[in-house]
Amino acid sequence: KEAFAPGVQLRLVQPNIAQADKRKPELKAGHVARQLEMSYAPPAAGAPAPTHIIWAETAAPYVMNRQPNLIRALAEAAPTKGALITGALRVTGGRPADALAYNSLYVVEASGRIADVYDKHHLVPFGEYVPFEAWLSWLKITVGRGNFSPGPGGRVMEVQGLPPVSPLICYEVIFPGAVVPEDGVEAGESRPRPRWLLNITNDAWFGVTPGPYQHFAAARLRAVEEGVALVRVANTGISAIVDPWGRVLERLDLDTSGTLDGGLPEPIGGRTFYSLWGNAGPLALSVLFLGLGGFLARRAGRSERP
Repeated sequence: KEAFAPGVQLRLVQPNIAQADKRKPELKAGHVARQLEMSYAPPAAGAPAPTHIIWAETAAPYVMNRQPNLIRALAEAAPTKGALITGALRVTGGRPADALAYNSLYVVEASGRIADVYDKHHLVPFGEYVPFEAWLSWLKITVGRGNFSPGPGGRVMEVQGLPPVSPLICYEVIFPGAVVPEDGVEAGESRPRPRWLLNITNDAWFGVTPGPYQHFAAARLRAVEEGVALVRVANTGISAIVDPWGRVLERLDLDTSGTLDGGLPEPIGGRTFYSLWGNAGPLALSVLFLGLGGFLARRAGRSERP
């Protein structure tokens, strides 16, 4: 029987906004209003009200830390004892020459406080930044001339009313062994191990192609490797709640609009082999079987000699 975190009811918001429309100035306010309406919608008959609402990567299409009215609007939609979590841009620095832009995840509480921010650190080359830009700027595949800045690295977030979580933006979820920060001490305090993974993404770039399906399949595998649940919120899909065994409990398909309400599965009752040893186990087995294969091949060759 599936075990769920007590007192947690998630609402995933999938607006299905076309990439060509996402950043049109005249449509931005409408995008936010539409997602707010989806966030306010009543739950199904007999279902509990959401305790936490989650939007996708860059779902709020503004520089959020410079938009107090937007923050107030999101705070009004946030459940009282929970939060509204959304992707949005963050810019630091007063002058344009000093400005740094981040692809970020914000946690907004009902009080209007931004409780926490996570900045994406594993950026997409030639999309979010251009390596060797002086020579390769013409290879940029996304709109805009500037680059995003990487955040300081993976971390565990503690959100009001939720178990500790590892936030992952877009393709940060595809890297085995890199979705959970290493155990240790951070800022003088013991760092808890996350009990679930949160992946917010915008796969509208891919359209209706194999790309979003491959991205989702890779994300599911991370849940199995780490023995924790995965919650994935995608602008155009695939949004889903996946348990620690990789089973999809709830899902919104690609190129559809809607909300998904569901509980948060608990992690398995211990650490997986992969979460403890990472790629060392598969590498050791590869070396073992290569050595065994070589030994058996030599032995077979000797037995065939006259």
